[in-house]
Amino acid sequence: MQTSTGIRERIDHVYPSLRPAERAVAQYVRDHLAEASELTVGQLAEVARVSEPTVIRFSRKLGFGGYRELRYVLRHPQAERQATFDPLEGFDLNPWDKLDDVPEKTVNAAKTLLDDLLASLDRKELRKAVSLITRARLIDIIGVENSIVPATDLFTKLNYLGLTCRLNADAYMQQIGAGHLEPDDVVVAFSHSGRSADTIKALRLAKSRDAHTIVITNTPDAPIGNWADVRLLAGREDRKIYGSAIFSRTAHIAMVDILYMAVILSDYGRFSTELDRSGRYIQDRGFGA
Repeated sequence: MQTSTGIRERIDHVYPSLRPAERAVAQYVRDHLAEASELTVGQLAEVARVSEPTVIRFSRKLGFGGYRELRYVLRHPQAERQATFDPLEGFDLNPWDKLDDVPEKTVNAAKTLLDDLLASLDRKELRKAVSLITRARLIDIIGVENSIVPATDLFTKLNYLGLTCRLNADAYMQQIGAGHLEPDDVVVAFSHSGRSADTIKALRLAKSRDAHTIVITNTPDAPIGNWADVRLLAGREDRKIYGSAIFSRTAHIAMVDILYMAVILSDYGRFSTELDRSGRYIQDRGFGA
């Protein structure tokens, strides 16, 4: 979402830094806002007597992603003047985009998140987490709102490996369960922001019972880290693409898969056997079996 600065004000602000060709575009747009809004990038380049790349560079110097975005605001000046509101918290989707752009934008954003995960993950912390999980009497998996998605996935995968797990979707029950843990138990907590009050309260209760705690978050200095024996970073807090917790599941689901495969590898014979056994229990559940 752009700021509330008008197009003419933007042009006046950047004009001294523009190249001569870019100034030609700026002058035309500033003096002919209505006419410019109806022009394609090629038509604007023609009337300003510049190249199309110059028009695109000019658009970007105004703070837009490209000419299509600039043209949208020229045609909808109320969008430029309205108060800034970004319900997707930086997700790379704009009203001037086309539906055909969505698949590429979504996949590219997911790739960026996964690259952040690889760059952020501490392998030593991963080994500690695997050790705690494989030796636990009970693995209590917690999270609220969107974090229930990766929590449920981890619960399913670890159960397939024959590990004793618990998952309560209700935040109150998570806290009650944490208050009854034992020293050989492990809590795995998901929180993208690391500031979820209910999740932190459950962790505090678990620590008061001397249980071990593993935290999966995207925020290095978040309060939740104060009650973590092991902290697995799934990305960077400053990442704005897919920035809100609504989209945190991409990296956190990948973290679940990392934990799952790492647990299997820690004792391949044991866990591959348990996985085969679990598969036999449900092999008749397929349609027509």
